[in-house]
Amino acid sequence: MDQHYLTPLFEPKSVVLFTGPQGAPEQQTPQARALLAHMAAQPFKGQVLPLDIHTTGTLGDLAQARADLAIIALAEDEILPALELAGRIKVRAAVVLSSGVSQARAQEMHRVAKRHGMWLLGPNSQGFQRPMLQLNASSAGELAAPGQLALVSQSGALTASILDWARQNRVGFSNVIALGAHTQVGLAGVLDYLANDRHTQGIVVYMEGIANARRFTSALRAAANSKPVVVLKAGRRQDGNTAAQTHSGAIVGSDEVFDAVLRRAGAVRVRSFVELFSAAKCLASRYRPVGKRLGIITNGGGPGVLAADYVNELGLQLGVLGEDSQRALAPRVAKTAALADLIDLSEDATAEHYRAALEVAAKDRQVDGVLVIYSPKFDGDADAVAHELVQVRPHMSKPLVACWMGDSSVGTARHALADATIPSFRTPEAAVGAFGNIASFYQNQQLLQQTPPPLSPGAPPDVEGARLLIESVLTERRKVLTEMESKALLSAFHIPVTQTLLARSANEAMMIAAQIGFPVALKIDSPDISHKSDVGGVALNVMNATAVRDIWQDMMEAVRAKQPDAQINGVTVQAMARKAQGRELYIGVVTDDPFGPVIAFGAGGTMIELMNDHAMELPPLNQFLARRLIERSRVAETLGAWRGAPPVDMAALEQVLLRVSEMVCELPQLREMDINPIIVDERGALAVDARIVIGPAAQTSPGRAGKYGHLSILPYPQRYEQLWPLRGGGEYTVRPIHPDDAQMLQDLMKRLSPESRYFRFVSNMAELPPGMLSRFTLIDYDREMALCAVVQEESVSETGEKQTKEKIIGVSRYITNPDQNSCEFSLVVDDAYGGQGLGTRLMLSIMDVAREKGLQEIIGLVLTQNNGMLKLMRSLGFEVKAYPDDPDFRLVTHPL
Repeated sequence: MDQHYLTPLFEPKSVVLFTGPQGAPEQQTPQARALLAHMAAQPFKGQVLPLDIHTTGTLGDLAQARADLAIIALAEDEILPALELAGRIKVRAAVVLSSGVSQARAQEMHRVAKRHGMWLLGPNSQGFQRPMLQLNASSAGELAAPGQLALVSQSGALTASILDWARQNRVGFSNVIALGAHTQVGLAGVLDYLANDRHTQGIVVYMEGIANARRFTSALRAAANSKPVVVLKAGRRQDGNTAAQTHSGAIVGSDEVFDAVLRRAGAVRVRSFVELFSAAKCLASRYRPVGKRLGIITNGGGPGVLAADYVNELGLQLGVLGEDSQRALAPRVAKTAALADLIDLSEDATAEHYRAALEVAAKDRQVDGVLVIYSPKFDGDADAVAHELVQVRPHMSKPLVACWMGDSSVGTARHALADATIPSFRTPEAAVGAFGNIASFYQNQQLLQQTPPPLSPGAPPDVEGARLLIESVLTERRKVLTEMESKALLSAFHIPVTQTLLARSANEAMMIAAQIGFPVALKIDSPDISHKSDVGGVALNVMNATAVRDIWQDMMEAVRAKQPDAQINGVTVQAMARKAQGRELYIGVVTDDPFGPVIAFGAGGTMIELMNDHAMELPPLNQFLARRLIERSRVAETLGAWRGAPPVDMAALEQVLLRVSEMVCELPQLREMDINPIIVDERGALAVDARIVIGPAAQTSPGRAGKYGHLSILPYPQRYEQLWPLRGGGEYTVRPIHPDDAQMLQDLMKRLSPESRYFRFVSNMAELPPGMLSRFTLIDYDREMALCAVVQEESVSETGEKQTKEKIIGVSRYITNPDQNSCEFSLVVDDAYGGQGLGTRLMLSIMDVAREKGLQEIIGLVLTQNNGMLKLMRSLGFEVKAYPDDPDFRLVTHPL
């Protein structure tokens, strides 16, 4: 059961071929002829059995046929019979090499495959390659060289192009997978497999679309958590929705939302085919950076300055040698070298000078990566410089990228760099861009590690009151809330708003203004008017009652002239926000198809669409994510001390963002929202105007609803936290695991006895490898759950102070199986806490969570000699039976 469900597809030991009549190529499809040619050129290491759907063999002969994988390359009307035949011989996976199969016909194939328990790559797929097995189950071209990089593509033509490029650039692959349209095994399933594939160290993805946002995001997060993932997506759409009813909907494009998804998932996005190749080179070198400071070593000022310019343009930083490093390097390079900014070795640079500079930069703590630029010079030796890089590279822990400019005189040097897996580029900009991708991966990994709860730690919001308000608006068959209703909703979540009262006549407006105190602001109140300023529906700094009366009448006339059919409730009167040095910002929400709600932040005011300043983040947010969201906006530089104004209250602004995140999580009907402007100064934040649009909740995972079914990323499930007594005294907390628990989980692993470790992991390892530890603690709460039992332990520090720290004493977890109806569990308890009912409580709790998720059965494998676990399973009502695949295990099952 530890084997991934797609292992029979991508790691078969035996293959059955359906390619039509043997020896009659004219009766075969183009895909069949290509497949047979490829498999003849480099034979598969396992068993290969050709089969014909018109076979004349006996049923006994058929019963002898067995295979893990069926490769089908037949005409469309022969594919279904081939799938049926493959199912009868118990094939566990199939790939269909075809093109032009309709969606309806593809659904028939999916049903046949599902009935026989097969996983189907196709139809309309160009297949896949597994170079380490010499398996070319594709029509995409010659078998790629073996490597540690996986390629996943939704375009067959691009797959063939990348393979051709890879051969020229000495890039190898662990897997090459061409998905195609209407395939049963989709992008999410493939990413999930590659996340667990020990032969894959990096993943390159070309994609055009997804069907299930939750599954895609979940699989992408799992993959990016264990290895670098680079994505090139086609079909970018920069414009927002022109029919949107808020500024947020008008300025936020779906492509920007996709950027936010990749960033939060810990992956890196590239914008062009050329960038994808650059990223592939870097991934093939297995670089793991620690920051964005790029040191530049060059033998010419011009190329170095070009590179430095592009460093600034990409938001990276120039890595400058520290004073100690400069002093150490100076005697080892030419006297004409300049080391204070760029490491410019001058035209007198030799190969030894390059080596010295690279060795010093590799050790300098102010440099996170190094770019080495070589420009051809008279008497220069491009090959010798490349040789020095090749010699130093194995001793470096930082990313190293190279740019050998020119062409004919540096060809041999480029080949030497490629053979040593040092990414080499023809231009400084391309090299800097490649390092930028590596740096982005590191920064996005920090976002990936965040697991915020749905509610922030402050005062609880009035969620029930907010829901009643939304229901009353929907009952009136309205979608747009009035300003009064919008501000009431914000107030329910403790977002400060200006006092606002509705006046239905000029006299009412004058009386309200007198009570509030001048100056006041007047705004038209209508569910049919999205942007009040456009129709003359806003008046600011109204100083007296006479002006209120006159403006009321003028405003009514102007609005009726421009929008005669608009329903007008009256005019709202509110005190002017007296924040002379405040910054006008906006916070918005837009709902994307298919990724659900996204939070936007940027500069506000009436010129919001013209300024087009907005950064985005997927909910839920915590303080770290809120701060990063603010930092990504252009307006962020004005929030510190700026033009005589003191710095704004950042804590108050972050708190508003956290409250908006709460609204998005708890109110699935919230489709669009503008808080514009929200005025922030050194004393706090105040929402001056708000507009909210409601409607049916988004569904990011078709068929899987639940409380947070509208979110692409599930929040940390606080609701599962429980406090229980220990039998021997004291108490412990059962709660979902999170990334900060990694060290505590490792400590538990080290405390376990060798026998307990073997019973849990069927291995003698003394501690969890970093990749496994990360996988166990950063989990997707939608498809799996891990509950840990935690006790508070008191200790005394070296200074004599009492300290309290947490200790994990047990963990239960389940992972949803591919059938989406059952799950597989595991359990481990600290030996020191055995016999105290901990195992029973952890199992009952994890079963409750699985039951709430709608799963119908929980199953597990227990070693036959693990008598304690088998006794526990029987006491909980599990059925214990033999496991047919391995007599050393017992299969335990329990209906939920």
